[in-house]
Amino acid sequence: MKKTVFFLILLVPILVSPQSKFSSVKLGLFSPGATEAGFIIGYEGGWYVDDNFLIGYSADWFNKNYVDKSFVSQINDVYGPNSVLNELRAKTNLHSIPVMGSVTGNWVIASRTRAFITGAAGVEVLLIFYRDYTNPNDDKFQGAFDFSWRLGFGIMYELGKRSDAFAEISYHHSKPNWQYDVRDPNTGIRHTFERSYDMSGAMMRLGFRFYF
Repeated sequence: MKKTVFFLILLVPILVSPQSKFSSVKLGLFSPGATEAGFIIGYEGGWYVDDNFLIGYSADWFNKNYVDKSFVSQINDVYGPNSVLNELRAKTNLHSIPVMGSVTGNWVIASRTRAFITGAAGVEVLLIFYRDYTNPNDDKFQGAFDFSWRLGFGIMYELGKRSDAFAEISYHHSKPNWQYDVRDPNTGIRHTFERSYDMSGAMMRLGFRFYF
């Protein structure tokens, strides 16, 4: 089902005849389940089919340094609590880069003002810098991927013939994960932990769109 939705959105530009191009820059706040809320920046490009329908593609970037509490809980359950050391082991520098295709519909609600709804699907790419379990002062790198989707709505205001300002609220869903093996230095037994990153959450952004 996920692959079907993704490919349908990618096929839209082929099935329709777009008339003009646009580019958008978005800045705002993202609050995923895995971390505290933080700044997110994004770019969206695409084509206008007509005055009420557009198709596009987007890429966003969200970065957060945090302590992975779920990983701390897993370590405590297996090896016993050691709050200072285990929190050091769970320190994570996370870069989230969702790349998506989108469709947006809009309609006039007042002079120079339109409301819009939008939907998107694509791939969530996580670049994860984490601490080595045995030597927690050393950093390691891991990539993780997952299907992602997004639904949102907003208001846009016409600044000029080729520019709009807009505000949008959306919900983003994705949950990449990977397995992390740790060998117990005392017993030699290998334990497998699941590092899961709930990147689902609300997103509020302001932006500008330009037509050419």
